[in-house]
Amino acid sequence: MHCPKCHSQSFVKNGFNAIKKQMYRCRDCGRQFVLNPAKSVISDEKKALIDRLLLERLSLAAIARVVSVSEAWLQRYVNKKYESVPRQVEVKKKRKRRLTIECDEMWSFVHKLKNKQWVWLAIDSQTREIVGAYVGDRSEKSARGLWDSLPSVYRQRAVIYTDFWAAYGMVFPAKRHRAVGKETGKTNHIERLNCTFRQRISRLARKTLSFSKKLTNHIGAIWYFIHHYNASLPVKKIGSFYEHILLIRALPEFLIASVDLVRIEI
Repeated sequence: MHCPKCHSQSFVKNGFNAIKKQMYRCRDCGRQFVLNPAKSVISDEKKALIDRLLLERLSLAAIARVVSVSEAWLQRYVNKKYESVPRQVEVKKKRKRRLTIECDEMWSFVHKLKNKQWVWLAIDSQTREIVGAYVGDRSEKSARGLWDSLPSVYRQRAVIYTDFWAAYGMVFPAKRHRAVGKETGKTNHIERLNCTFRQRISRLARKTLSFSKKLTNHIGAIWYFIHHYNASLPVKKIGSFYEHILLIRALPEFLIASVDLVRIEI
C-alpha cells in the first residue's frame, strides 16, 4: 500500500469519508486517500495521452474507449481545457523582410447544419505559421475579427492574398490586398491548411457525428490545434550561409539532394 500521488509508504489513518470508509494521509506530500477507491484517480500520464489524442481526428467517445475513462469525466476535462486555451496567436519575431499572408474562410457548423460557423484563417506564406484566426459568420464583422487577430507587424506591412469574397475588400487595406483566383497559386498554402484542419479536427469534417454541441468547445478545439500546429513547425530560416552548409553536412546522404538552397538568407 502506498500514496497514489508520491508513492510513499509513510502514511497515517485520517478519519473516515462520507460513506464511512477509512481515510489515510501521506506524511510526505499530505495527500488524503482511501484504499481501493470506487472512482480511480486519472494519472498525469493518461491526461497527457488524452491531450495528444485531442489533436487527432477522434471523437470524444473514441478517446474515452482508448484511454478507459468515462465519457462524463472526459467531457468535463475537455470543457475545462478548451476554456483555458488562449484565443490569440503567438508568432516568432520577424526580421525586416517582405511579409506575405494568405487568408481564407472554411465552413463548419455547431449542433446543427443550419448553425454555420465559418473558420477564418491567415497563414504566413513563408514560415507557414498561422498568424490569425476567427470563428463567426461570413460577414464583414468576421473579416474584421480576422484582421484584429493579426499581430501588428502583419497589419502594418504584410501583402495579403485572398479569394474574391467581398468582406475582405471591406476591411483589408486596398494598397496591400490582392484578390486572386486559385489558378494563380497565391493561396495554395492556406487551401492546404484547410485540408489539414479537416483531417486532424473531427469537429470540422464535412459529414461527421463528432460535431460540436457547444460553440465554446468548437472555438476552443480550433485554437488548441492552432497552438499545437505553430509549435510543431520546423525551423526553416537559418541566419547565415555558413550555418546552412553545416546543417546540410549533418544530413544523411540520401537527404542532401533534396535540400532547397534557393531560400537561403545571407
